[in-house]
Amino acid sequence: MNTDELYMIRCFEIAMNGAGHVSPNPMVGAVIVKNNQVISTGYHSKYGEVHAEVNAIKNSKENVNGSVLYCNLEPCIHLNKQTPPCVPSIISSGIKKVVISNIDPNPFVSGKGIQELISNSIEVITGVLEEEGKELNKFFFKYIKTGLPYVTLKIASSSDGNISRSRNEQTWLTSHDSQIFVHQKRSIYDAILIGANTVNVDNPELTVREIKGRNPVRIILDGNFSSSINSKLFNDKKSRTIIIGSSIANEKKKNEFRDLGIEVIEIEPENESKLNLMSIMEKISELKIASLLVEGGGEVFTQFINNNLADEIFLLEAPIKLESGYKMPSFEYANYVLKQKEKIGKDLLSVYKKS
Repeated sequence: MNTDELYMIRCFEIAMNGAGHVSPNPMVGAVIVKNNQVISTGYHSKYGEVHAEVNAIKNSKENVNGSVLYCNLEPCIHLNKQTPPCVPSIISSGIKKVVISNIDPNPFVSGKGIQELISNSIEVITGVLEEEGKELNKFFFKYIKTGLPYVTLKIASSSDGNISRSRNEQTWLTSHDSQIFVHQKRSIYDAILIGANTVNVDNPELTVREIKGRNPVRIILDGNFSSSINSKLFNDKKSRTIIIGSSIANEKKKNEFRDLGIEVIEIEPENESKLNLMSIMEKISELKIASLLVEGGGEVFTQFINNNLADEIFLLEAPIKLESGYKMPSFEYANYVLKQKEKIGKDLLSVYKKS
């Protein structure tokens, strides 16, 4: 591994400090090197606040003139945002070289920041650990390129492929270690989504409790607004909560949720109460939600798989056999590739990604 790659890995690590706080912006870290020594670092810490490159320049206790700036994403130049662009600050600082992992896919930036740096006699190197950079900002890349959030399904199953003993019975399968893993993921995804049946059967909180982190937005898919109004997540005020249902459903039920301070989003149904999942995803995207963790239930998982709208699947398999029960959805022929397998406590985590 060469020097540029080592410093870029440092950028990735620093960028992760912004996880869960910068969306729908990307996570960006910056490292400034002078005379082969790191003299400053910075990262984008919160949406709407100063970007990584400017923070790194401000944080330096030494003069950055003649130094090398490493950053995992092309510095911005456009004015169509809440903070000043980074490129002018880089140019005026006297930095002589910029090393980048990924070119920004945002059409307001893409290549323009690099060209402006080159036009001001700053050397630019791109593509350093490019694939790793794309993985770091997979939420941002998907959201910018398609206008839709990055979707991950979290499925817990028994070793014989069941997700519960029956559709209407809560069945706890995985270990406390897996619960910690899931809560860590909740803290970095913008929103978490479940269906009405999961609300009524499991009465979940959908919050982050096993680690220190922020709670995601909670989204309930409920065509008929049949979720119990007494459920925890509608009454605890711990996070922004949204229920999405049919525009022709009972108005009294909708108003009951509104009276609790729940955001109600109405979708024109395809037939009766059936909602178009793509229409739902577009509505979610309009809320500036760039990443979505789907936690259940079986029918919701199947909809995402069958509509080709899931980018990734976390399958947590417990060493328990239920013999019979409610089968997990099949994705064997849905163009997913196994990317990772590891033990989490007693459970087995398999990570699949859309090919």
